[in-house]
Amino acid sequence: MTQQPPKTSSTEPELTGVRNFRDVGGLPTADGRRVRHGRLYRSGHLAHTTESDAEFLSSLGLHTVIDFRNASDIKLEGPDVDLPGVRNVNMPLSDPASGAEFWGIVRGGDVEALREILGDGKAAKRMTDAYVRIIMDRTQEHGRMLDLLTEEESVPTLLHCAAGKDRAGTSIAIILLALGVEREAIMADYLASNAAHRRYRVKRADGADPSGRPAPEVMELLSPLFDARAEYLATAFDTIEAHWGSVDAYLTEGLGLTPARRERLRELFLED
Repeated sequence: MTQQPPKTSSTEPELTGVRNFRDVGGLPTADGRRVRHGRLYRSGHLAHTTESDAEFLSSLGLHTVIDFRNASDIKLEGPDVDLPGVRNVNMPLSDPASGAEFWGIVRGGDVEALREILGDGKAAKRMTDAYVRIIMDRTQEHGRMLDLLTEEESVPTLLHCAAGKDRAGTSIAIILLALGVEREAIMADYLASNAAHRRYRVKRADGADPSGRPAPEVMELLSPLFDARAEYLATAFDTIEAHWGSVDAYLTEGLGLTPARRERLRELFLED
């Protein structure tokens, strides 16, 4: 049975220039605790943050924003806005869609090129391969991320990539694993990125479609890239188990998270 994302709370803000924003608080742990509200947030990039968006984000008392975008992403969309009193940390991770060159093809509407790149199941495979790489190749970055989150002065923290789905999604999942959150709850939070108001919007560069959206065939080809699919995050979990044998070994041996710092993480982010 396919898992469905939880319904959106009526109190959840729908920001104008920031996609896929949400508080990760409330998720249950295996030992009966929950993630505290107001400590850990996730979203898409902050490059298009409006004045009202910035006012809302500033009201959260954020101390740190971690941006997982690479140089190509930032060149494409722009840098994050500066929020008063907030430290911006750029921590580039692998981009499943291969950066600016790929998105140039998308925005240019080159259907033939996209068929070659993404057709016949290639798009979904691109995504599962990317999730393997994020786990295997980015242990240093994820270890540094956990180090930052064990520092009280770093919290509350907002994590984001471009769409807030893949790089942010796997990173949030890693944090939640370290906190002992139930695997089913981690998956449900990940799948919540599929909500219509959260999804990344792509516009044609040439303006051929009055709506600015790419052609239907292009959107169909791109669908595996824009979806949060259970099999993608499951691939990340499977990679952890296959390479390290367990989540605990991954956290300690792969990411260098000591028992003492893991307990500190739980003190900062969990409540009874």
